[in-house]
Amino acid sequence: MALSKAQKTAVLVAIPVIFFLLPAPEGLSLIAWRLLGIYIATIVGLVIKPFGEPVLLLAAVAASAATIGNTEGAKELVKVSQTLSGYQSGTTWLIFTAFTLSSAFVITGLGKRIAYHLISWLGSTTLRLGYVSMFLDLLLSPATPSNTARAGGIVFPIMNSVAVALGSDPEKSPKLAGRYLMMNVYMSVKTTSYIFLTAMAPNALALELMSPILGIKLNWVEWFFAASVPGLLCLFIIPFICYIIAKPELKQVDNKAIAKKGLEELGPISFREKALAVLFVLALLGWIFADFLHVNATTIALITMVLCIVLSIVSWDDVRKNKAGWDTLIWYGGIIGMSSILEKAGFFKWLASSLESYLQFEGQGMLALMVILLLSVSVRYLFASGGAYVAAMVPVFATVGKVAGAPVELLALGLLFSNSYGGSVTHYGGGPGPITFGAGYNDIKSWWIAGAVVAFGSLIIHATLGLAWWEYLFGAGILPSVN
Repeated sequence: MALSKAQKTAVLVAIPVIFFLLPAPEGLSLIAWRLLGIYIATIVGLVIKPFGEPVLLLAAVAASAATIGNTEGAKELVKVSQTLSGYQSGTTWLIFTAFTLSSAFVITGLGKRIAYHLISWLGSTTLRLGYVSMFLDLLLSPATPSNTARAGGIVFPIMNSVAVALGSDPEKSPKLAGRYLMMNVYMSVKTTSYIFLTAMAPNALALELMSPILGIKLNWVEWFFAASVPGLLCLFIIPFICYIIAKPELKQVDNKAIAKKGLEELGPISFREKALAVLFVLALLGWIFADFLHVNATTIALITMVLCIVLSIVSWDDVRKNKAGWDTLIWYGGIIGMSSILEKAGFFKWLASSLESYLQFEGQGMLALMVILLLSVSVRYLFASGGAYVAAMVPVFATVGKVAGAPVELLALGLLFSNSYGGSVTHYGGGPGPITFGAGYNDIKSWWIAGAVVAFGSLIIHATLGLAWWEYLFGAGILPSVN
């Protein structure tokens, strides 16, 4: 029986009340214990969702500030103002500003135009259409931190219309082409989402939450270098895997006719599309050469957003209407701030010391790493939101892995990337899932089979080729060693 909104709210209120009534465990400060109760209530709220994420996090930030102000000795460990520290985070603003580029691809129609050109050039078979979908997703991913907007707003509508044009109907002929194309859209987006730092908003959140625990710090280029070899390998085999599992009955495609019709509907390329294409390339170059230019990725994103508005590619009204961007700014800044005050209050040090005596792998650090990564993928069956998974589990897995003796650098990268590909396991593992599955072409059995193959297959690739690649990057000084 589903809980009502009032019942869910009562659960969230009860959790911190219980923590307030119970004494703090030995070795943990009272303020850290009480803040933990608020944090746990927030995570539960992100899962059961009595309110939207921004409302939950604003309430949690307010409750945390009030708790600090009314707990004896609290201000010696953490200041009230630190509850808002997440809104000062450069990564929070990097993701928010990148949402402007994301919406610009939809508003101007440039995303669709690129897609139809790719279909014209490459989409002569159904398998090749799968690769067109993958390439389009990969091309757009650096500037679209909402993979729901990227897949749901650009890639899915195009592939869905292509399936219809090929005569594939969700009820009468799903296997003709639609089942394969829809499955491939989702499995691809869950892989492109970790190749770039800005390809999915929870990437930056995971990095921020992990930083005080493992000491890992990566810029945009370093993230791409780490993800590139295992990520691109996984990405390039996914369309073929989906093709085998959901083999389409239609093999040949009249791609020229489909592309011609789509481009005719779009009309001639506009100034806004041309300007957006130039800004997109400049933004990528800026992120790549940020160190050489002595600017950070957030500054480049802010400049790009301002230029998009000044050049009328998007208007300020468009920015204001970008609900996903503002929601992300509010709740990601809030969760980062809450994690920060928990760290300042000494919670993660206490957790690490408490777990150390129970987690003994007797010097088998690599075994500990494998166990943690396997759990990080397996537990995704329980989460319908990448953001909720990151907030709930990344600090825990990072702490457990560290005290168990797992190599810290490898643990950090493994967890950063498994967050995304782990969401492949189910049709509800991320925002694009309900959209693509909801088209009606797919059955749960084949979807979950494909998801398990993609998720655990990706884990195997990251645990073998990925580990070797990361060890090389750290050994060669290309990636910074953990402090």
